[in-house]
Amino acid sequence: MSAKLNQNPEQIARDKIDTTLTDAGWIVQSKHKVDLWAGSGVAVREYQTDVGPADYVLFVDRKPAGIIEAKREEEGHRLTVVEDQSKGYAEATLKYLNNDPLPFVYESTGVVTRFTDYRDPKPRGRNVFSFHRPETIREWLKKGKSLRTALNGLPSLDTTGLRRAQVKAIEKLEDSFRNNRPRALIQMATGAGKTFTAATFIYRLLKFADAKRVLFLVDTKNLGEQAEQEFMTFQPVDDNRKFTELYTVQRLASSYISSDSQVCISTIQRLYSILKGEELDETAEESNPNESTWMQKQLGKRKAVPVEYSEKVPIEKFDFIVIDECHRSIYNLWKQVLDYFDAFLVGLTATPDKRTFGFFNENVVSQYTYEQSVTDGVNVPYDVYSIETDISNKGEVVQAGWFVDRRDKLTREKRWQQEDEDTEYSKNDLDRKVVNPSQIRNIIREYKRALQTEIFPKRFNENGEYEVPKTLVFAKTDSHADDIIRIIREEFNEGNDFCKKVTYRIDEDPKSVLNRFRNSYYPRIAVTVDMIATGTDVKPLEVLLFMRDVKSTNYFEQMKGRGTRTIDNDKLMQVTRMANTKTHFVIVDAIGATRSKKTDSRPLERKPSVKMKDLLGAITMGVEEEDLFLSLSNRLIRLEKQITPKEKEKLLEHSGGKNLKQMAKELINAFDPDTIKERTQEKISQTPIEERTPSKEEGARKEAHQELIREAASTFNGELNEYLENVRQEHEQIIDHINIDSVVNSGWDHFTIDKAKETVHDFSEYLKAHKDEIRALSIFYNQPYQRRDITFKMIKEVMEKIRLEKPKLAPDYVWNAYATIEKVKSNQPKDELTALVSLIRRACGIDKQLKPFDKTINENFQDWIFKQNAGKHNRFTPDQMEWLRMIKDHVLSSYHIDMDDLDYTPFDSRGGRGKMYQLFGNEMNDLIDELNKILVA
Repeated sequence: MSAKLNQNPEQIARDKIDTTLTDAGWIVQSKHKVDLWAGSGVAVREYQTDVGPADYVLFVDRKPAGIIEAKREEEGHRLTVVEDQSKGYAEATLKYLNNDPLPFVYESTGVVTRFTDYRDPKPRGRNVFSFHRPETIREWLKKGKSLRTALNGLPSLDTTGLRRAQVKAIEKLEDSFRNNRPRALIQMATGAGKTFTAATFIYRLLKFADAKRVLFLVDTKNLGEQAEQEFMTFQPVDDNRKFTELYTVQRLASSYISSDSQVCISTIQRLYSILKGEELDETAEESNPNESTWMQKQLGKRKAVPVEYSEKVPIEKFDFIVIDECHRSIYNLWKQVLDYFDAFLVGLTATPDKRTFGFFNENVVSQYTYEQSVTDGVNVPYDVYSIETDISNKGEVVQAGWFVDRRDKLTREKRWQQEDEDTEYSKNDLDRKVVNPSQIRNIIREYKRALQTEIFPKRFNENGEYEVPKTLVFAKTDSHADDIIRIIREEFNEGNDFCKKVTYRIDEDPKSVLNRFRNSYYPRIAVTVDMIATGTDVKPLEVLLFMRDVKSTNYFEQMKGRGTRTIDNDKLMQVTRMANTKTHFVIVDAIGATRSKKTDSRPLERKPSVKMKDLLGAITMGVEEEDLFLSLSNRLIRLEKQITPKEKEKLLEHSGGKNLKQMAKELINAFDPDTIKERTQEKISQTPIEERTPSKEEGARKEAHQELIREAASTFNGELNEYLENVRQEHEQIIDHINIDSVVNSGWDHFTIDKAKETVHDFSEYLKAHKDEIRALSIFYNQPYQRRDITFKMIKEVMEKIRLEKPKLAPDYVWNAYATIEKVKSNQPKDELTALVSLIRRACGIDKQLKPFDKTINENFQDWIFKQNAGKHNRFTPDQMEWLRMIKDHVLSSYHIDMDDLDYTPFDSRGGRGKMYQLFGNEMNDLIDELNKILVA
C-alpha cells in the first residue's frame, strides 16, 4: 500500500494504461524483456526511436502498428496539445527497424484516451473508452484504407423508390460521414419512413464502405421486432435479393452477439446488461423509458450506471450505431453506454428536444416536420374533438359513511366497505386512486354519439348499421384499460371481439391481437397503456381516443403519430368497409391532453374524517390521543390484508423489523386498560411491598402508559409514513358508483375550427390563383354561361393538379372543413370528382351553401320537368321520359353530354341517336343544349 502511495503521477498513469491494455487483449512488456512471439498484440514500454523513447509501441503479429503517448491523469484536458509529439513518435524510425510511419496513435492518462487514425483523409483525434484490440488493428491493416476513407468514396445515391425527404436525409448524412462528424441527427416525421431510410443507408454502408457491423438500437422489444421486419422486407434497388439474403441481421434475445452478424438489433436495456455481464429483467424491454418501472429503478440508484470494459463486446464492435426514437431519455441516463463504443452515432426521431440537439452536437443533417409530411401527402392531417364531463374537470368527493367497493388494482378483488373518511379526488386521481364508472361511461357514450353524427357520420351501411372506425384508446393503467373495455362493449352493444386490450400484460398473445387490429375487421377498438403508444404502425387507425393525460410533449407527439399513417384505399376498405379513403384522423380528447402542459368487534375507528397520512403525521409528531391511535390501528389492520409479500419485506426495512400486525397491536395496547394494568403490575412488582403507596402505584401506571405509547409511536417516522401511504394508494381503488357524471361540452376543438377555416381559405385562394390557367376554373369564375361546356376531362385536370401540388386540399378534407364551420345539410358525394365540383361551386359563389352537385343536378332536372309540364299535362311520353332521365344520369357522371355520346353506353343499346331523333324529332339538338345548360346551373 505504501509503495503505491509513493508512486509518482506518471507511474500511476502507466499502471492504469497497462491494466487497460491488458483488458483489451494486449500483452504489456518492458523494453528489456521483449518477446514479440508472446501473442498477436504486444505493447512494449519505452521503445527507443530516433527521436527518443516512445512510451508504448504497439506490435501486431510482430510488426509495429501504433504508439501510445502516456500523460499524468491531471493532464487529461491537455491531450490535444501533445498530438504533435505523438505524431512525431509515430513518424520516427524504430530502433532495429526500417519502418513506415505508424498509423494508429493514442494519447492516454489511463482515464482519458484519445485516438487518431492517420490513414484518414483528414486525420482527427477522438476520445475512446479504451484501446482497440490487436485483432481489430490486424483487420484494419489488412483492409488498407480506413473506414473514413471508404466513406469518402460512397457512390451517388440511386433515388428510385425514395421520397424527397428520404433522399435528402441520406445524402446529408453521408456528407456528415465524409466530414468525419461523429454524431448526426435525422429529424423525420412519424410515418415518413425513418426505418426504411435507415435500412437504405445501412445497406450502402455495408456494401460500399465495407462497414463491419451496424447496431440498430431501440428501447422496446416491440420496436426491435418491427425493425427486424423492416430489414426482412427491404430490397435494395441494385439487387434482386432481400436485405436479409445479403447480410445477416440478428435481433438480440440474449447476451450472445454472433460473429457473422452485420446488423444487430437491440434494446439499450439489453446492451447495458450485456456490458455489465448481468441477466436482463424480462420486463425491462416492454415499456419505453418514459413509462418503464425498470428504468425508474435504475434512475433511483444513487450512483451513475457504471460501464466497464467488456472483452466480449469491445469498443470497436460496431462501426455505426443507429438510435431509433433517440428523443427519449435513454441517452441521458445511458449516455455512457453510447460513449463506450468507438462508432458513428446516428439519431432518428420525429420529436427532438433540446437534449437531443445537444447530444448530437447540433449536427441536424435533415429536418422533415409533420407539417411538411402532410403537405407532401406522406401523412394525413388531424382534427381534434373534445369531450368534457363534469367529474373529468372538477373531480368529486366520496363521503365518509358511504358504502362503496374498494378494489385491489392487481387482483381486481372487491370488498364492500363503509368509508372511514371523506375522500376528495381530483381529475388527476381518476382511474388511479378512484374509479368512477359513470365518468368512463359518459365519455364512451358521448364518443359513440359524436362518431355517428359529427366525426365520421357517413359510415352507415345500407341496413342502417354503423361501422365504427378503427379506434385506439390510450388508458392510464392496465386496470383502467379493463374498465374501459367493459364499458365500451356494453355501450356499443358488442361482444369480446369488438374491443380488445393490447398491452404486455394480457393473457392473449399481444402480437396476435395487434396483427388482428391492424389487418382484420375485428377488433374495431383497441385499448392500450403503452405497447402501441409509440413506434408501432397501425395504418387503418382513424381515431385516437385519449383517456389519459401525457406530461411529456415528445411522448404526446409520438402517441399522435399512431394516427398519421397513410394507407391504400383498397387496404383500408379491407378492414373498414364503409371508408373510401383515409384523408385525416381525429383525436378525441376526453382528458384535456391536447390542452395540458402532460367493523371490528371493538369500535376502533374514532377519527373517520381524518386521512391516514394525517393520522400517521400526528402520531409521529407526538400527539397522544386514544382516538388517533385506535383509528390508525384500524387502517393498518385493513392494509395488512392487501399488501404483497415483497411489500411486507420492504416494510420491515422502514419499521425496524415490525410488521403491520405488531404495529397495530402496539397502537391498541397503548390505550388498552388491561395491557396498561398488566405493565403497571410488572413495575409495582419490582417495588418492595412495604414501599408501595397509592401515589407510587399511580406513578407506575402513568409510566407504564407512557412506555406503551412510546413503543407504539416510536415506530413511525417520515420514511415509514410515506411508504405506508404509497402502498395504500398503490393497492386500492375506490369505486365511486354514487356520483353520477354528465357531459358538459362536446364538439370540435378550437384548433380544428381554426384549421378548417384555414383549409377553406387556402382552397379558395388556390382556385383563384389558377383560374386563368385551368380551363374549368376559368369557366366557373369568368364565363358562367359556358358551364354547360365543362367536361369530365376538365374536372379531372383540376383534381390531378390539386393532388400533385396541394394534397392537403383533397376534396374529402376540404368537404370536412366546410362541414366543421358551416351547416352542411347533405352528405358528401361518394364520387370525388362530383364532390370537387360541389366545392368549386361553393368557393366561387355559385352556391351559397355547400351541397352535393349530384343533388343539384337532380333538383334542377325535377324543376325543369315541372316547368315543362306546367299547362301541358304530361308533355313527355313515358319513352321520352326514360331518355331524358338517361341524359340526366349521364350528366351526373360526366358533367356534360355531346351528340356523339348517344353512340355509346347506355344509349347505343336503346337505339342511339337514331332512336332519340325518332322520339324527339327536330327538338333533339335543342333539348340536349337546354339540358346541358339547365342541369349544371
